[in-house]
Order: sequence, then C-alpha cells, then structure tokens
Amino acid sequence: MVPLLQHMNQPLAVNQVRVGILDTTQINAANAGGGEFYVTRGLLERASDEQLRGVLAHEIAHADLNHVAKTQALGAGLNVGVIILDQIIPGSGAITPLAGQLIARAYTRKEEYAADAHGATILTRAGFNGRQAMVETLKWLEAASGPGQGGFFLDPSRYGRADPGARPGALTRNQRAREADHC
Repeated sequence: MVPLLQHMNQPLAVNQVRVGILDTTQINAANAGGGEFYVTRGLLERASDEQLRGVLAHEIAHADLNHVAKTQALGAGLNVGVIILDQIIPGSGAITPLAGQLIARAYTRKEEYAADAHGATILTRAGFNGRQAMVETLKWLEAASGPGQGGFFLDPSRYGRADPGARPGALTRNQRAREADHC
C-alpha cells in the first residue's frame, strides 16, 4: 500500500493512514475518508497480491480525488433541498428522497469510474501496468462476487467498468447512455 500512497496526487503520509479489517466473508473494501480504509476478511482471503493492489489503488484513488467529502457535501445539500421543497409543496417530502437517491447514485457511479481510472494511473506511477491491473481486478471482482454483488465497487459488468478506458476519469458516449438508462 505504501508505494501506492506515495504516487497519489496528494500523497498521504503512512502515519496518517489507518487500515481496518472487517470480519465478513464478503469481498469488499472502502475508503472512509481522513486516511481511513477498510478491507474485509473475504477480500484478504481470496484476492491475489495483484488483485488486492488493484482494490487498494481504487480506494486510494477515492481519497486522492476527495470523493468522501464531495459525497458528504452532496448528501447535505440534498437533505436541505428536501426540507425546502417540502415547505414549498407540502407532502412532497415523501417523494423527494427518491429523487435525491437517484441523483446521488448517478454521482457515485461517476466517482466509481473516476476512481477506476485514477487507480490505474496510481498503479502505473508506482511501476505496474495500471490499466491491465485495474481491468483484471474488476473482472476478478465480478467473477468472485457475481454480477450485482460488487459491494462498494458496484457491478462492473452492468456499468461497463471492466475496462477503465483510455481517457482516465471520462465517460464515453456509450457509458453516458448506459448511465441514463439505469437512472
């Protein structure tokens, strides 16, 4: 993990990083923000070194791209919007959370694509074949967890994530069309 941390745009010092292990057989990992990361026992038991490196690069990319803070700000903004709308249109509070979830979900998918691409970049900077490593990691996650069971990684087959693409952080026209279909 240390070589990946050193190749971030905004590197985290090793003493600023905490890694926790969640006692579950699910294959998963998460970035909680503030240099705090979690991996599951299932991931540690089943992933090869290369696959674990790919998962960690993805989570480190979320940290480097400041996704946790952005998601928290979006959630707070949506909550304020729900309250205001319910004041303007009484009773709308029952419907507006659904709209907020759809907006937040699309935002999260965009972040997942960006973390895939930036994770590949971090791997490349650290001396690995980043794109290939990320593609192989995403394929392994789909095979190991099954479609729709990718946890924080979402479902790589449904969102076309098995290839982060040549344009890091950018969605292709086909990906944007799929996003519109799933929202």
